Amino acid sequence: MDTDTIAAISTPLGEAGIAVIRMSGPEAIRLADRIYQGKVRLSEVESHTVQYGHIVDPDTKERVDEVLVTVMRAPRTFTREDVVEISCHGGMIPVQNVLEAVFAAGARPAEPGEFTKRAFLNGRIDLSQAEAVIDFIRSKTDRAAQVAMHQAQGRLSQLIQSLRQDILETLAHLAVNVDYPEYDAEQLTAQVILEKSQKIEQEIDQLLNTARQGKIYREGIATVIIGRPNVGKSSLLNALAHENKAIVTEIPGTTRDVIEEYVNVRGIPLRLVDTAGIRETEDVVEKIGVERSHRALEEADLVLMVLNYAEPLSEDDRKLLQVASQHTTIVVVNKTDLEPGFDLEEVKQEIGDLPVVRMSIKKEEGLNRLEEEIAQLFMEGKAPSADATYVSNARHISLLKQSKQHIRDAIEGVHADVPLDMIEIDLKNAWQSLGEIIGDAVKEDLIDQIFSQFCLGK
Repeated sequence: MDTDTIAAISTPLGEAGIAVIRMSGPEAIRLADRIYQGKVRLSEVESHTVQYGHIVDPDTKERVDEVLVTVMRAPRTFTREDVVEISCHGGMIPVQNVLEAVFAAGARPAEPGEFTKRAFLNGRIDLSQAEAVIDFIRSKTDRAAQVAMHQAQGRLSQLIQSLRQDILETLAHLAVNVDYPEYDAEQLTAQVILEKSQKIEQEIDQLLNTARQGKIYREGIATVIIGRPNVGKSSLLNALAHENKAIVTEIPGTTRDVIEEYVNVRGIPLRLVDTAGIRETEDVVEKIGVERSHRALEEADLVLMVLNYAEPLSEDDRKLLQVASQHTTIVVVNKTDLEPGFDLEEVKQEIGDLPVVRMSIKKEEGLNRLEEEIAQLFMEGKAPSADATYVSNARHISLLKQSKQHIRDAIEGVHADVPLDMIEIDLKNAWQSLGEIIGDAVKEDLIDQIFSQFCLGK
C-alpha cells in the first residue's frame, strides 16, 4: 500500500461553524508542523491532545486561519497511522485556504474512502466492517443505522470467523484420514464431516434468512405512488413524510414530474416516488411526466395505487389496477370521508388478494393502517430484534450463497461415497468464499471498487 501522507476535508462543504481537515500517514505530524504556529511544535506534544494555534502559508508565513489541531499518533488511530485533524472555520473560502496550505506542505489529496481503506489494509478493520462505514453514513432510519453499526463493530465478522473455524476443524479431521489412510477411519471421518457440514449449512441459512430484511434496512424500499390525477397522490406523500414535500391543489395534473423523498415507516426506509398522474394527455410536459411515471413503476419494489372513493371508477383507474396487480401493491382508497362513488367490493374482486387500505388523508385517518400493511408485507409482521445480526450487503449475500452451495456439495458427496479428497475441495471452496466477505484473499480491483463508493475524507 502507499506510505505517503494524504489529506482531505472530512466534513460537508458549505457554511458551518467549523470544518475538519484530516491528514494521515507517516509524515502527517511533520507536515502539519510546517504550517502550524502555536506555543509548542506538534511533534513535541503528547498523542491524542488538542492544540490551539494558527495555520500559516508555508511559503509566505501569513496566517490563514485560527484553528484547533488534534494530534493522534499511530497505532491508536482510525488508520493505524499518524493522524492530524485540523478544525478550522467552516465556509468555502476558509476551508479551501487551509486545505491548500496542507497540500503545499507536502500532503497529497486523498482518494474517495482512502482513510477507511488504510484502516482495512493496516488490519484495524476487516472488509465487511469497512463496507458498514458507508452504510452507516448513508442510513436513512435509526434502525438502518443500528444494523450498520453492529456490522461496523464486527458482529458479522465474528460469525463469519466462527464459521470458517468450524470448516478448518472439519478439514483438519479430514486431512488425518487422507494423509494417514492406514488408520482406516474413513467411515468415521465421513460421519464427522456430514454432521459438521450440516451444522455449518444451518448457520449459513440463519444468516441468509436475515438478508431480505437486511437489504431493506440498507437500501430502502423503492415505493411508487400511482393513480390518475387529483386522487391524492401528493397528499399521501406528504402524509408519509409528515411534512409538505409536494404541491397539493384542487387542479388535476399539478405534479408534472416524479418527486422523490426518503421517509421512515416504522424503521423501514422508503424511497418514495410521487408520480405524475397517469392518463392520456396531449400536454407535452405532462406527457413526459407520465412516461417517467411508467419507468418508475417498472423499477418499484412497492406500488401504492391511490383511488378517489368519491368518484366512480374511470377507465384509467381500471387500467392502472390491472398494471398494479402485476406488482407488490397496496391499494389506497382515499377520501373515504366523502360519499362513495363506487362499490369497494367490486374493486376487491378486480384486484384479488391485494391489500386495500381505506384512508381520508385530509382528516388524517388510515395512515397507521397503511404503515402496518407495509411492515407486514416486507417484514412479515416481525418486530426487529435489537441484538440480531442482519446480512444487508448484496456482495455478502452472494458469497454466503456460494459458500452454502459448496457445503451442500460436500454433504451430497458424503452421501454418494465420493472420495474424501474431493470433499476436501468443496470445504476449502466454502472456507474461501466466506473469507472474501471479510477481505481475506480478496482481489485488489474489488477492494478499489468498494472504496471508490465512499465520500472524500472518509
